[in-house]
Amino acid sequence: MIKIKDMKLFPMTADINSEGHLTIGDCDTIELVNKYGTPLYVIDEKAFKYKSNEYINSLKKRYQDFLVLYAAKAFACTSVFKIADQIGLGLDVVSGGELYFALKTNVNKKNIYFHGNNKSLEEIDLAISSDIGKIICDNFYELELVQNIAEKRNKNIDILIRLTPGIECHTHEYIKTGHLDSKFGFDLEDYDDVLNFIKTKGKNLLLKGIHAHIGSQIFELKPFADTIDILLEQFKYTKEKHKIELTEINIGGGIGISYTKEDDPITIDKWAEITTSTIKEKCKTLNLKLPKLICEPGRSLIGPSGITLYKAGSTKQVPNGRKFIAVDGGMADNPRPITYQAKYTAVLANKMNSSENMELVTIAGRYCETGDLLIKDILLPEIKAGDIIAVLNTGAYNYSMSSNYNMVPRPACVLVNEGTSEIIIERETYSDLIKSHKTPKRFM
Repeated sequence: MIKIKDMKLFPMTADINSEGHLTIGDCDTIELVNKYGTPLYVIDEKAFKYKSNEYINSLKKRYQDFLVLYAAKAFACTSVFKIADQIGLGLDVVSGGELYFALKTNVNKKNIYFHGNNKSLEEIDLAISSDIGKIICDNFYELELVQNIAEKRNKNIDILIRLTPGIECHTHEYIKTGHLDSKFGFDLEDYDDVLNFIKTKGKNLLLKGIHAHIGSQIFELKPFADTIDILLEQFKYTKEKHKIELTEINIGGGIGISYTKEDDPITIDKWAEITTSTIKEKCKTLNLKLPKLICEPGRSLIGPSGITLYKAGSTKQVPNGRKFIAVDGGMADNPRPITYQAKYTAVLANKMNSSENMELVTIAGRYCETGDLLIKDILLPEIKAGDIIAVLNTGAYNYSMSSNYNMVPRPACVLVNEGTSEIIIERETYSDLIKSHKTPKRFM
């Protein structure tokens, strides 16, 4: 084996075999392509488990009562849910569909936390009837729905309140969630009204704690500490004015990952150090009991565990301009570049040792949009039709945000580990695309 010099952007099991092919989980990516086709999502099981245990172990050595939830929106998949449950993670779900997946996977229901800013009556009823762990309430409309359904079902429901702490993070505008101008959560000035509603109208609502999620792809530690300070001040206020002692603080997720060499994310261990020490110091200052600490990582667990394999096709050299290399996927299987201007890194999976004839190229998708560009201006060895391009760190928000734009079937996903590969999501077929379509009889 020839080792990869810089592992920062690769799944932890990545390597190069004697043929110069990229391997993941001891599986030759070119053999994976030959067996399963392209585009192909590949998830490194060992990498996902390692990252999950890194969260658990980093918290365990510093804090007694905690629960790490896997944020299902990053990549909702029954196999990943099952692995997460076996490791000891709970699940953060944001829709009836994610909740249904979780229930069908038979994960520990008490470790399911249900989020969302506009949950439907049917979704809330599914959560309550299934006896999941907690519902995180986002607005007054939802408080009323949860109370009404709980009363009809004669159940008391554990809830958390989502607050918007007013924290600004240096991340993309579309993935900021903790600032004041956000669709998520109650503003701090509404918190008194929330508590009064629960005391006067929410007889079936058992308030257990407060939740805040300040954004995604965050590379700073201070916003997490600031968020904890703000939330624990509300713990004290809730106890002193409303005589309710809260027992859970949910600080969301948001740790960023390296998509490019320039990215410099914080470490999970450093994040655990600052969050736990802040909670302990603040609780001591405010004379509060240490609450249960809940966190909800998604991207930082599954993102670095995944790659996507594409087959190169056509080439276009613009006179005095870019050279475009088209692949057999693009914005429908990875909408992040066109949505967030997200940047990625790629390698030539079948020519990992090649350093000759390096060219500055742009990796273009196959979809009918000028903006369908996966990576702009990347230096790669000369690419020919049929070469396999591996885009790195695609485990999060790729399959989960994918679509059938241009009526193209979604790719398959395989799980690799110690030389074995298994399909965990089947490749869609043309039949799958049309199976829910109906034609009125008058057109027959």
